Amino acid sequence: MSAFTVGFDLDMTLLDTRPGIAATHRVLSAETGVFIDADLVVTRLGPPLAVELAHWFPAEQVEAAVDRYRELYREHAFASTVPLPGALAAVEAVRGAGGRVAVITGKYEPNAKLHLEHAGIEHDALVGDLWAETKGVALRELGAQVYVGDHLGDIVGARSGGALAVGVATGPYGVEQLAEAGADVVLADLTEFPAWLAGYRAAAPAPVD
Repeated sequence: MSAFTVGFDLDMTLLDTRPGIAATHRVLSAETGVFIDADLVVTRLGPPLAVELAHWFPAEQVEAAVDRYRELYREHAFASTVPLPGALAAVEAVRGAGGRVAVITGKYEPNAKLHLEHAGIEHDALVGDLWAETKGVALRELGAQVYVGDHLGDIVGARSGGALAVGVATGPYGVEQLAEAGADVVLADLTEFPAWLAGYRAAAPAPVD
């Protein structure tokens, strides 16, 4: 029998990446001469980077802008990024229960890996460049029973992947919005996760040999 597996989103679920993302967008804007409202950008994190940059760049320039952003990100994003409240304890709660931690994110995977290393977040699997339903594919492949995220797209991913959708109100959506969108469980933040996980595991049916 495979190990109990919990998937986590990265941006605004495990890490507060807003300062680094804003800084990178400002540098990209200054370098290209294209106006980007970085303060607006960080209020709607979740969808793929290309979707966001398409708001600011002509279609034929988006791919190059994405590539340059990812290069600049390594210089400007990591130092200012910190784990959100309860993130480290949430990950430890899964691992302490003998479970596996999978980080499934829309972020460019090499940069996501560096973020996790910088933050000291232990994980058993990482899959990047996924959004909404495509997160569900990774959840199924990894056998995840639970997926934790802050965005409505994370709820879509959890449901399409057959995982319990746990919403955390640390991103652009509040508790009521996450619940209305179909989250099975909604937490104010990850400080509530270890107690919820303990209760969830205690109530789970015993495995049948």
